[in-house]
Amino acid sequence: MAKPMRVVDSSKAPKGILPSHAIERLAEAGAIVLARPLAEGQVQPASLDLRLGARAYRVRASFLPGARASVQAKLERLALHEIDLSQGAVLETGCVYIVPLLESLDLPAGLAAACNPKSSTGRLDIFTRVIADHAHEFDNIDAGYRGPLYIEISPRTFPILVREGSRLSQIRFRRGHAPCSDEALRALHAREGLVSTREANIDGGLALSVDLAGNSDSGLIGYRAKRHTALIDVDRPGAYAVGDFWDPIEADRDRSLILDPDQFYILASKEAVHVPPGFAAEMIPFNPLVGEFRVHYAGFFDPGFGHSASGGSGSRAVLEVRSHDVPFILEDGQIIGRLVYEPLTETPGRIYGSDIGSNYQRQGLKLSKHFRQ
Repeated sequence: MAKPMRVVDSSKAPKGILPSHAIERLAEAGAIVLARPLAEGQVQPASLDLRLGARAYRVRASFLPGARASVQAKLERLALHEIDLSQGAVLETGCVYIVPLLESLDLPAGLAAACNPKSSTGRLDIFTRVIADHAHEFDNIDAGYRGPLYIEISPRTFPILVREGSRLSQIRFRRGHAPCSDEALRALHAREGLVSTREANIDGGLALSVDLAGNSDSGLIGYRAKRHTALIDVDRPGAYAVGDFWDPIEADRDRSLILDPDQFYILASKEAVHVPPGFAAEMIPFNPLVGEFRVHYAGFFDPGFGHSASGGSGSRAVLEVRSHDVPFILEDGQIIGRLVYEPLTETPGRIYGSDIGSNYQRQGLKLSKHFRQ
């Protein structure tokens, strides 16, 4: 069978993030190379879910291949043993695994990609990063890249059961780099209302703050992950009782929370977030100089998140938080991250919301889809 023609990328084409129908065109043209046909729901409004292949490799340590090496060459030196995922296998906490993905790339010049854990992956404290051959950094794929993709997986809190086809990460395709300036973001907020508050804190992106006041009825402000739990099957939504894996956290009089080192927390933003249909957004951590904590492993916000016309009015950002090295006090309303908005290259054919079965539209404080709530 003849190989599909490579996509020709025009320098005059609009800059920004590719929507779902443009991603489907990439797959049809062979710019996304599929070991198996696309699965139902794999193409999201502005991203593509990446699927695990049939083999995992337990490795001694995380690594980047660098300019002179492929990932496979590194695996031949660093792999401790090989694991068959065809029937499912358990990945243990504290271990590092490398898995070849079912998707590889044959990108045209001018088209780059970026990866991030899926929302459910981040909420389970599964640390994932995508690696390309000859890469100098994780999760970023150079324009014109041609080659395989691999995912590094390190469960931090819960042991997990995965299998060939499981989806832990997602990839976005970007032509050029066109993030909204602060001036453009202020204008967009004035037109569309990007957060529920009248005034938006915009400085290098749209600031989000943490809610430690909680619901006035329940007093609940978050969850702290339990240690030494049973495993979680990443492909079984609604299968687990919250109390078996999480301790609830209630608001205290001071509206503050002490983060214990190496504990994992699920919190929520004070602000309800809105991503208009013509845009996508990404959470970036707040300046590490103001606190020793990491927030939001899973940083993609699809077009239509929080959009009232798609059933999302009132959608807050869920924050996956882990403190490093020392205990750290969070205060109610403290800025904990910023959203960077970027336009789509075309009007999206679908947006985040009830029409595509999105799990986290109109969310408040919410654990991953695996837990019964």
